[in-house]
Amino acid sequence: MPGRFAIFRRLRYSRGMTYSILARDPATGALGIAVQSKFPGVSGLICHGRAGVGVIATQAFSNPDHGGRGLDLLALKVPPATVLELLLAGDDNEGERQIAILAADGSRAQHTGAEVLSWDGEAGMAASENALAHGNSLASRKVPEAMVEAFEAGKGDFAARLIAALEAGEEAGGELRGVQSAGLQVFEAGAGYGGRQEKSVDISIYDHEDPIGELARCYRLHRLSYFPSKKENLVPIDEATDAYLTAVLTGEGYLKGAPPAGWGAEKIKAMARFMGVENYDNRIRGDAMIDTEVLADIRTRKGG
Repeated sequence: MPGRFAIFRRLRYSRGMTYSILARDPATGALGIAVQSKFPGVSGLICHGRAGVGVIATQAFSNPDHGGRGLDLLALKVPPATVLELLLAGDDNEGERQIAILAADGSRAQHTGAEVLSWDGEAGMAASENALAHGNSLASRKVPEAMVEAFEAGKGDFAARLIAALEAGEEAGGELRGVQSAGLQVFEAGAGYGGRQEKSVDISIYDHEDPIGELARCYRLHRLSYFPSKKENLVPIDEATDAYLTAVLTGEGYLKGAPPAGWGAEKIKAMARFMGVENYDNRIRGDAMIDTEVLADIRTRKGG
């Protein structure tokens, strides 16, 4: 195995050192892509997707145009392998491109140019039934393999599994130059704020010492602000919770004077104002129920 210093010498003219995972959720139709790189703002360069169509990663010496053009072709039902051929035809920098394509039906294609280097002179790639991971300038071939394994074994929601894949890639060695930025995008029909964006998640960490950790933190915030409550997370506001929330609302100035007994209209109205200010917009209630995720977050932020 070549020494680490020798690898750096070989890689110093390499561009866009990055690893990513593209995945789909057959149960919901969601499509997603997660990425980490030692390059600022990587998400805007390499992540491309369209609900019901597919996701594309344009890495190494990225040509973002390949993303938009590739999605247009996928929307016309052109197979990913043919899409890849059409994108690279006449591309003078084909040898410096790294492209992965995952269509909504699970078909896929991947290209790594001859000039794109990694641990042993080749870029790594691994795939499963519903995911495709690849990268360049990687510490070892284990990086994409670990990413796919972590995604398939994940227990959380779709986006959380994509983040877990990035974490597994970093734990397996990540890329040789280190970390700087990360991104996560999830595409679903009827998703997004008000159901009008066809994108349920779009988070970009531009420059951070722990970009994947920051991505995970921002996703937790995103869930609370953009996602509605799950039925299984809704519980009645009992006496103890009433006392706690009443103290919070009083302390924050949403309730004036002596608060009424029980969780009635006055407290419901005050709670709605509080939740709007605190960015729990899509979880505001008009009854005597509370979302356990919201309650846990309030306790973390406000104490108690």
